[in-house]
Amino acid sequence: MIRFHLGENSLMALDTLRSHKVRSFLTVLGVVIGVTAVIAVGSILVGLDRDVQESLEQFGSNTLFIFKFQPGIHFGRLSAEERRRKPLTLEDGLAIKEFCPAVKNVAVQVFPRVGQGPRPIPEARYQGRVSDVNYVGTLPSYEQVEEARIAKGRFYSDAEDLHRAEVVVIGYDLDRALFPGEDALGKTILISGHSYQVVGVLEKRKGNILRGEGSDVQALVPYRTYRKHNPNDDEHFIAALAYPGRKDAAEDEIRGLLRQRRRVLMDQPDTFGISSAERIANQFREITANVALLTIAISSIGLLVGGVGVMNIMLMSVTERTREIGVRKALGARRRDIIFQFLTEAMTLTGSGGVIGVMMGAAISFLINRLLPNLPSAVPLWAVVAGVLVAMSVGLFFGIYPAVQASKLDPVDALRYE
Repeated sequence: MIRFHLGENSLMALDTLRSHKVRSFLTVLGVVIGVTAVIAVGSILVGLDRDVQESLEQFGSNTLFIFKFQPGIHFGRLSAEERRRKPLTLEDGLAIKEFCPAVKNVAVQVFPRVGQGPRPIPEARYQGRVSDVNYVGTLPSYEQVEEARIAKGRFYSDAEDLHRAEVVVIGYDLDRALFPGEDALGKTILISGHSYQVVGVLEKRKGNILRGEGSDVQALVPYRTYRKHNPNDDEHFIAALAYPGRKDAAEDEIRGLLRQRRRVLMDQPDTFGISSAERIANQFREITANVALLTIAISSIGLLVGGVGVMNIMLMSVTERTREIGVRKALGARRRDIIFQFLTEAMTLTGSGGVIGVMMGAAISFLINRLLPNLPSAVPLWAVVAGVLVAMSVGLFFGIYPAVQASKLDPVDALRYE
């Protein structure tokens, strides 16, 4: 019986929606906007979280990152003292490998000094094709420490680094930009006026949030080759691979060694930063959690507006259908039947708005994936279900008062109503 009433009331509610399409849509517009915002932002946050997980899987859990300030997400909030810090050095990296027993291997990257104002973005060229490039020098140990996977060719050797060979390992996207349909191996490309022979191509990387947007347009050249061509670039980034289960010990050893090498007094804070992919991911998740809370708060305003609109339209519907209510009561309908009818109608109204909001949010997510491939987006099933349920809950909450008012009508007075 309950199932029959539910189906009958739902059909009546849908018939009412069809009869007043524009009015119904305007009524639930706030619900549509609120659900759309939650689905769209939620899909981006879920996509970013997956991106972070993929980064963690590729970096591994035993890699530490050392820089002159704390590696992570800063949004330009560096202090004046941090900006004045002297760079780390190659010798710092080699000392970490030699004097820290818990460290298995170390990779050192060199690039232009941070904080010296805007610089032109390096370009890679080959036979008239041009691409922006993330141009850095690094030790051959980069392949092991940062788990660089070679798709074609090989990584350069210690001998090539020592003899300053003009060789380069390029990223997946850089390979596609400069060598569409061609084999890049053995070809010579021009980067910032210097010629390099391509000896390897990296696999497509996942997890650009932690690796950086330029991870697939990298041009990795031997450390000493880079310094030969760019002697003024002295900013160093160190990645240290700890032995399994000894990351905390490795961090303590690195901190003690660098404080000694950088002559930091015991009562002074570190003049460098040590972090890991896991910590950066946690920092990122804290930010996304705050964004999610803000989105929910803003969307709640839209749901509240939509709920008030639903209450208003349902009260109007009670007035318009006073005679219908009187007839139903005269034929034996109980108060709870009237309440159930109007609540079903209100929930159907807002539920329809929720479905429209989910569809619009999914469409926005699809467009983001097509137009902004570096911004991952994925609509999770729980968000779809939650969006529709929340919308229906708004209808349930704001439909209670009109439904109760309808159930209180006296059948005799209702039948006389004109």
